[in-house]
Amino acid sequence: MKISASIYSDAARPLEAVIADLVAHQVDLLHIDCNDDLGVFEDIQHIRTFCSLPIDLHIITSDPEKFYPLLLANPVEYLTFQAEPLKHKLQIPKEVLGKKGLSIITPTPIDVFEPYTDFDFILIMATIPGQSGGVFDKQNFDKIRSFRKRFANKSIHVDGGVNPEVSFILRQMGVSTAVSGSYLFKQPSVGNALMNLTKRSIGSAYKVRDFMVPLDETPQFSWSTASVKDILECVEQGQMGVAMAINAEQQLMGLCSSADIRKALLKNIDHLDQLKVEDLINKHPICIDENSTVVELLHLIKNSPFAVLYLPVIDANRQLKGIVQFSNLIKAEL
Repeated sequence: MKISASIYSDAARPLEAVIADLVAHQVDLLHIDCNDDLGVFEDIQHIRTFCSLPIDLHIITSDPEKFYPLLLANPVEYLTFQAEPLKHKLQIPKEVLGKKGLSIITPTPIDVFEPYTDFDFILIMATIPGQSGGVFDKQNFDKIRSFRKRFANKSIHVDGGVNPEVSFILRQMGVSTAVSGSYLFKQPSVGNALMNLTKRSIGSAYKVRDFMVPLDETPQFSWSTASVKDILECVEQGQMGVAMAINAEQQLMGLCSSADIRKALLKNIDHLDQLKVEDLINKHPICIDENSTVVELLHLIKNSPFAVLYLPVIDANRQLKGIVQFSNLIKAEL
C-alpha cells in the first residue's frame, strides 16, 4: 500500500524541509489538499523545482471549471475532486493528465461513483475533511468492502485516521493508497511513522467483526445435505477459493478450500466415482472469534504452522459470523 503524505499537516517547518524529510524516507506520494484555493498551484510549481515525487492533489470546490486551466498548465499524477460540493457532473478535459479520482465523506453512499466509472479510484474520507488527527470511522470498512465488490477494477484510497492498526486493516482489505498527515508528523520521526504504517501494528482499537466479510457474503453450504457437486459449485460461485460448512444452527462444522479439493482429488484419483463429501472438508480449520483484536489476529497468523489465506470468524457459540481474507494484502502492496 502506498503512503501519500499530507504535506500541509506539518506547519512547524518550511515546505522544502518537510518534503526533503519525506523524500529521504522514501514516501510514495505528496498529498496536497486544496480547499477552493487556486494559490495551491504556486506550491505545486515550487515543489516541481526541487522534487520529482508524484503529486496527489485533492480539490474541494463547487466550481471545478476554474481549476482546469491550471491543471493543464501544471499536470499532477493523481487528481481528486470532492463529490459533495459539486453542483453537476465533472467534465474534466481529456487533456488534463494523471489518474482521476472522486472523493466522498463517510455519510455519502458509494452510488455517487456510478457516473465516474471512467475514473481510476475513489478516495474515502474516513474522518471529517480538514480535521487533523481525527479518528477513523469504522463504518468505512463496510464502505470499502462494498466499493470493492461493486467496482472491482477500481483502486481505493483512504484519508483520515490512518494509524498502524488501521493501516494493517486497510492493506488486508486491498486499499491501494492511504493518506497520512497528523500521524506521520507527530511521531518521533517520519521514518519511524512510515515503518509503523507499512510493517507493524501498534495498539488495538478495532475488532475482527468491524472489518470481516459479513456472513451474507461468505460462501457456505449445509453440512448435512450438501453433495459433492453442491460443495464444488459453492466454492466456484463464491469466488474466494473457500466455502464454509455449517449445521442447522449456523455453527461452523468445517470448510472446503481449493487446496482441500486438490488433496481429495489426488487421494481418490484412481476412483473418483467414490469421492465423498467428507473427503472435501477440513473439519478442524483455524478460526478466530469476532471479538478478537487486530493484535490477536496477527498473533494467530504468526503462530500458524502454515500460510493463512482466510480465517472463518465465529462467536462464542461457534456460530459462523463471516470470514477474513488475506489475498488482498498482496494486491495492496503492488
